[in-house]
Amino acid sequence: MKVCIVGPGAIGMLFGSLLMKAGNEVIFLDHNSERADFIKKEGITLETKDKTYHFSPQITTHLEDIKETDLFILCVKSYDTKTTVNSLKSVLAQKALILTLQNGIGNIEIISEIVGAERVIGGVTSHGATVVKVGHVRHAGIGETIIGRIDGRIPVYLKDIRDMLNQAKIITRISKDIKSLLWSKLIINVGINALTAITRLNNARLIEFEGTRNILRLAVSEAVKVAKRKRIKLIYDDAIEKTEAVCEATAENISSMLQDVLRKKRTEIDFINGAIVRQGQSLGIPTPVNNLLTDLVKTIEASYDVALKE
Repeated sequence: MKVCIVGPGAIGMLFGSLLMKAGNEVIFLDHNSERADFIKKEGITLETKDKTYHFSPQITTHLEDIKETDLFILCVKSYDTKTTVNSLKSVLAQKALILTLQNGIGNIEIISEIVGAERVIGGVTSHGATVVKVGHVRHAGIGETIIGRIDGRIPVYLKDIRDMLNQAKIITRISKDIKSLLWSKLIINVGINALTAITRLNNARLIEFEGTRNILRLAVSEAVKVAKRKRIKLIYDDAIEKTEAVCEATAENISSMLQDVLRKKRTEIDFINGAIVRQGQSLGIPTPVNNLLTDLVKTIEASYDVALKE
């Protein structure tokens, strides 16, 4: 199976490196020609707890180079999903599939509208990955990856993808209810990501301070109310307890949103806390804490280049 990693960010480099290490044919697609040229010349460094690996991957910015791809693993930011998939549509082989490992909710629906739901696989991963610098990723935490179709079907190709990932030491299972998993991960991200981006604290430190712990609990509680109204079954019984456990389990991890803020990049706030705000509005459920967190992160984004005045 020929795999194209769309977007050599943290998760893209991690999954691509592990797949290459297992002997799979992998090519990276990057919209950033400067980054692609750097990786083509210097390669990708994968830093794990025990060892550091170096790979010389195929990487391109040209769509014609990926025409024979069997599986596209979409690792771009959620706000780039529509543009990216629209460009991929022109080179998709007849049986090519798209697996999204992106944050937030709504990506499966966006991709399905463009290429058809039969091509789309949803995915969530608990792996932690941090970009040290261009072409250098640190594997910050090992976790499970779960994939599935939105309609719950399990065709043979889904089992083949699961097996390929497992052989690459990316522990993966299939779920018939990927929507519940996506929402379950979303709610955890609702409690963690924006707060880390605003406070610049690592995940575990959010629950060390009374203030951030209270805000985390309120944000998660609002999201749970929205999920319940939508009759979405979460994979854990206590969302607050689970989110705090994730904070502890990923103590050294720098959340993707904090990584974006530190690099003065656009965040995925609209697909995480912002998604809860929009869903709450449509259902008549107040979400004041998520609204505030969304506004604060958007203000940080808008003020990256604003200098303090004495």
